[in-house]
Amino acid sequence: MSLEERGSQQGGDAPCSPADGGSIVAVRLSIALERLVLARRVTEQFLADLTPAEWFWSPPQYPTHVAWQVMHIAASQYSLCFRRIRGVLPEDEAWFPAAYVAQFGLGSQPQLDPTANPSLDEIRRTFDGVYQRVLAEAPTYAESSLAETVDPPHPVFQTKLGSLEYASHHEGVHAGQIAMLRRLMHKKPLR
Repeated sequence: MSLEERGSQQGGDAPCSPADGGSIVAVRLSIALERLVLARRVTEQFLADLTPAEWFWSPPQYPTHVAWQVMHIAASQYSLCFRRIRGVLPEDEAWFPAAYVAQFGLGSQPQLDPTANPSLDEIRRTFDGVYQRVLAEAPTYAESSLAETVDPPHPVFQTKLGSLEYASHHEGVHAGQIAMLRRLMHKKPLR
C-alpha cells in the first residue's frame, strides 16, 4: 500500500507524500510514531488485569517475568529513541537512570527476586514516562539528523530514523512474550 493510500485510509490530515507537502522523512516519522502508539495499546491490554504477584511470576522453564519485559521495553525505547539519536543528556538521569540500561537493556538477565527490581510504581512511571517523552520529543528531531547513520551500527537499521522505526517492532516482540507469560499463568487469551 502506498503512503497516499495509507493516509486516505486513516483519514488523517497529515501529509502522506512529498507531493502533499511532507518530506519522506516526516512521513516515515509520523508512521513510526503511529505504530508505536498501536504497539503500546496492545502491550497495555496485556498488562491491565495483572496482579502485583503476576508481574513477577516466572515460569520454571524460563527465567523472565512481566516486570522485566516491561522495563526492557522502556530501556530499549530509551536507547532506540533517545540515546542512539540525540545521545544521553545529564537530565535524562531524573527520568531514566543510567543503571536501568545495564539492568534491563540488551544482554541483561531478569532478576527473579522482586526486591532486586524497581517497585511496580517505579516500573509504571518509567514505562509510561519514556513512551510519553518519545511521543513529545521525536517530532522535534531535525530531519537531517534522522537521516544520519547510527553509531554504533545496528544489524536491523542504518539510520537514526530507522532506530525510531524499529522501536514499535521491538515492543511488539516483547508484548508477545508478555502474552505468552499470561498463557502460562492460565489467563484467558486476549487475542
